[in-house]
Amino acid sequence: MSVFARFAPRLQQAIVSRLGWSSLRPVQEEAGEALLAGDNAVILAPTAGGKTEASMFPTLSKLVENEPDGVGALYIAPLKALLNNQQDRLGRYTDMVGLRRFVWHGDTADHHRRQFLQEPAELLMTTPESLEVMLMSQRVDEHKLFADLRTVIIDEVHALAGSDRGAHLLSVLERLARISQHDVQRVGLSATVGNPEAILTWLQGTSNRPGRIVDPLKEPVRRRLLVVYRENLAELSIDAARVASGQKSLFFCQSRATTEAVAEYMRRAGIAVFVHHSAVSREDRQIAEERFHHGSDTCIVCTSTLELGIDVGDLDRVLQAEAPDTVSSFMQRMGRTGRRGGQSANTTFFCTTTEGMLQAIAVIELAKTGWVESVEVEQRCWPVLIHQLLAMSLATGGVTADDAWEHLAHVPDFQGIHRAEYDRLLNWMLRDGALRLTSGQLVLGPKAERRFGRKNFMELYAVFSSPQTYTVETASGQPLGSLNQAFVDRLVEGISSFLLGGRAWTALRLVHNDRRLVVEPAPRGRRPTWGGFLPQFLGFDVCQRILSVLQSDDRYPYLDDAAWAVLAEHRASMLEIVNPKRGGMEFDDGEIRWWTFAGGRINATLRYALEAVGVGWKVIPDNFLIKIKGVVDRRSFLDALAKITEPDFWENDQLWTEVAQSLPNYRLSKFQPLMAPWVEREVVARYLLDIGGAWRWLSGIEATLSRVPDGVRTFTREDMDAVGQLAEIPADLPLLRREEDRPLIWVRALPQLEAAVAALTSEPIVGLDVETTLTDRTLCLIQIAAGEATYLIDALEVPDLAPLGQLLTSTETIKLIHNATFERNVLGRYGYSLEGVLDTRDTSRQLRSTATGHSLREVCARELGVKLDKREQASDWTRRPLTDSQETYAALDAEVLLRLHARFQKSTDDRFNTGTGHEVP
Repeated sequence: MSVFARFAPRLQQAIVSRLGWSSLRPVQEEAGEALLAGDNAVILAPTAGGKTEASMFPTLSKLVENEPDGVGALYIAPLKALLNNQQDRLGRYTDMVGLRRFVWHGDTADHHRRQFLQEPAELLMTTPESLEVMLMSQRVDEHKLFADLRTVIIDEVHALAGSDRGAHLLSVLERLARISQHDVQRVGLSATVGNPEAILTWLQGTSNRPGRIVDPLKEPVRRRLLVVYRENLAELSIDAARVASGQKSLFFCQSRATTEAVAEYMRRAGIAVFVHHSAVSREDRQIAEERFHHGSDTCIVCTSTLELGIDVGDLDRVLQAEAPDTVSSFMQRMGRTGRRGGQSANTTFFCTTTEGMLQAIAVIELAKTGWVESVEVEQRCWPVLIHQLLAMSLATGGVTADDAWEHLAHVPDFQGIHRAEYDRLLNWMLRDGALRLTSGQLVLGPKAERRFGRKNFMELYAVFSSPQTYTVETASGQPLGSLNQAFVDRLVEGISSFLLGGRAWTALRLVHNDRRLVVEPAPRGRRPTWGGFLPQFLGFDVCQRILSVLQSDDRYPYLDDAAWAVLAEHRASMLEIVNPKRGGMEFDDGEIRWWTFAGGRINATLRYALEAVGVGWKVIPDNFLIKIKGVVDRRSFLDALAKITEPDFWENDQLWTEVAQSLPNYRLSKFQPLMAPWVEREVVARYLLDIGGAWRWLSGIEATLSRVPDGVRTFTREDMDAVGQLAEIPADLPLLRREEDRPLIWVRALPQLEAAVAALTSEPIVGLDVETTLTDRTLCLIQIAAGEATYLIDALEVPDLAPLGQLLTSTETIKLIHNATFERNVLGRYGYSLEGVLDTRDTSRQLRSTATGHSLREVCARELGVKLDKREQASDWTRRPLTDSQETYAALDAEVLLRLHARFQKSTDDRFNTGTGHEVP
């Protein structure tokens, strides 16, 4: 039976008679199968690909067959504008089957809200923040409203997953899940993403329903692409005006400054232009959307504010100044075109910089392969955990620490935060005045009330800052205009400069209490910036594709002649620098330039790594290049490089704690003033650094470096051999392998852990290792190798590791660990101490004091004559299930310690027989 035939008869009739449809699209067929079967789902389709109907029709069918008492379905969008845009469409669908829909957001009139609360509609359209308002409001009977809630549909879910707003939404949904008498079905609508399975897992939360990815094969679509190069913004804008003339177009820009400048140039060229960005008033944005929707010869110049699925009518052209930072953004923007029959999806890139042109080529070429960025799903979202603590404390007049934790521990975005860390944060917030403890209940403290208490705590409902206006004035008090708070938050006093009223100004002093910004005229020659100084990072894959573009000889057919000439010239200038594997290095006039093409966050991480080992060095990273200045020469740099390629360097918790303490104190969340210092350092570090990515990139570094033009000194293989420490382990060493018949026992439940500990405590000696996330050292896996079997203890699954303490503190069972300092630090964070430890690294240093290296890989090569494959060390240890290679790697890291111990015992026996040596237990 077809999906359509399974819809409620009333819906079938309405689809045919009211909509005139004769069939469903493939995405609607597949989604209907999943949703009618009761599955949770992520539905993937391009813009205007039918996702809304794919989710809404099965949902309405079930509501028609069994009408709910109160709200039966929620439609959640990330933007009010998207709700407004969809309300007529969804209203038509509900009306045609005799149901109702209601839109609730910040602009909904109060009397309409009261009517809805008295007689709820079956479909509620809202935002995450408005849901929070409803659950915190004293006049909303949440049980009456949501007790029969069955389905939640989240539009543009990729824009929420992995963000603070996504964590907020999931926390609110888990509160609704407790109210509803049903296992609420969860449906996410998205454009193509790189990891839909991870988004589905995140979206499901505590739901026990099966999950399904709906991603039907897509028919090839025609695309028209053009990359043009122009000398300056004025010339670019004039050419763009010619392209836009007589058509309806969106012109995306990467900054508000560029948006304003381009719009002004295009107006002078006679084009009807509207401006749309976050600093433009809501009223002006709405006017732009409305006029544009009904126009046919007009252009909106915008930032990413029009990237999501707001319908502004059928577009003729998408224009782009320079290039977006991601393939996802490029696909979203291009997807706004080509909706009418006979049209092609199109984008014209207008570039004034070589970097912008290379970036445009990179995102196009990656898109052609079908690649798109993965959404990084967060598990330690501290800002929203703090927000939810405050919200729960306010909503019910107080909440116990245990009840709050019971809820928070089930939210996917907080599952990397452990109870001991939560308790530590609570103690800090109580001492700091953000919370108070009254009769065992957590309530808002004076610090939180002062910061968020205005207008009946309206500022507390959202995890982002509500738009506020700051008055800009000179030191003498002369008013100059106003700025949006989101802009002001990123200004650095005495440094940041910006344009206002056609003049450049430097920020002198921020007076937050009065919402004033005091400025002075910017010095001549200082380049104004519209926005703050938060670094804008390109991703690793985009940067690596730019490297491959430079290495290629291809003339891409979408380049105009000027762009091709610039590319050819740049390729020639970089020919002797870029290296096929890892970029290249140059040494010239006391400055080292390391062309990594590794992306902004990896390069920022490498900066701090190099500064930690290079005394007095000044390291300047960007997305493609790291410059090293100061007292640095070829040999000292190679020595530093050797140190930072050691695994032990990246396992040094003290070093990375010190790095985190030294990071710039960017304001990334409005809840930062309530954060404990160690939490704030982690939040900033996670934004700025990618420790795992840096180690993965370094661990594959090639010994052979690139040649550079004459007159520039370069590192040769002879240089590398002279230092010696970067030389690879000989390739002819056999690879270390597990014993084929050795059992591998997974421990995922408390009874299994108790049984494992009982078996292990009878062992005289075991090998022990742990696997963690690199960025925040979350414990993921504990590997223990005994005489006859190896145990893999899943620290993310076992609810209580307390039984393990008996083994860890026992002096009867010797624990072999390589670099025990790391394991002590990791386990110590969870309240476990280690006794009866033999550190195989220390033993190696004692027995082989003249050896050059004592990493586990080097010790295995030297002592056992085998090659230990370390490639999985920086893999994702939060993934479940682990891959076969991860399991093998994890087991070997513990098992090899038993082999090393036997080898060291033999070496010690030999030395004692000659009258020297150290005892090995």
